[in-house]
Amino acid sequence: MSIEESILKCIKTLPAGDLFLPADFSDLGSSEAVRISLFRLEKEGVIYRVAQGIYVLPKESSFLGKLIPSAEEVAEAIAKRDRIRTLPTGSYALNALGLSTQVPMNIVLLTDGSPREIKVGKRTIKFKKTTPKNLMTKGKISRLAIQALKEIGSGKVTDAEEKKIVNLLQKEDKTDLKHDIALAPVWIQKIIKKALNDGEA
Repeated sequence: MSIEESILKCIKTLPAGDLFLPADFSDLGSSEAVRISLFRLEKEGVIYRVAQGIYVLPKESSFLGKLIPSAEEVAEAIAKRDRIRTLPTGSYALNALGLSTQVPMNIVLLTDGSPREIKVGKRTIKFKKTTPKNLMTKGKISRLAIQALKEIGSGKVTDAEEKKIVNLLQKEDKTDLKHDIALAPVWIQKIIKKALNDGEA
C-alpha cells in the first residue's frame, strides 16, 4: 500500500469535518512524502486545504454542498499543530461569551507563538504576540471575561453586561477564578469579586 493510500485509509476513518495535519501521518512516511500525498489528494478533490498545513474531509450537505470548518476551528487546529498557547481577544471574546451576536470577520488571538495572519475564506485569523503574563490565566470563562471586559472598557460596562459576566464567572472553577483575579486590572477584579461573593460586591 502506498503512502497516499495509507493516508486516505486513515482519513476515511475520521468523522467528516474533522481537521487534520501532516504531522498526524508522520508514522506513515517522511514529512516530504506525506506533504506530496496530501497535495495529490487535494488536487483530486478528495480533501480540502483550509489553510497552510491544515486539511479537512468536508462534510456534505444536500442543500449547501461541501461544508468547510469555521475560522474558529482552524485557529484551534493551528494552536494544536504549533503547540502554542492562544487567548481570544476583542470582539472574538465578546462573541464567545454571548455578549455580542456579531460574528467577527477578524479573529484576534494573543499567543506565545509567531505573529502572523491566516486567511480562511473571507475571514482572517490574526495571531498577535503577547507577554507570558497575559497567557497565565487558567479558567476557560475567566480568561475570556477579562479580555471581553478590556474590549468594552473601564466605565463603559452596562449593568446587563456586568450581570451576565458575573453569572458566567460563577460557573467557573473557584480555584481558577482566585488565580486569575490577580492577573486582571483592578476595575475588572471588582467584577470578578462579585462572582466569588455570589453576586455581592
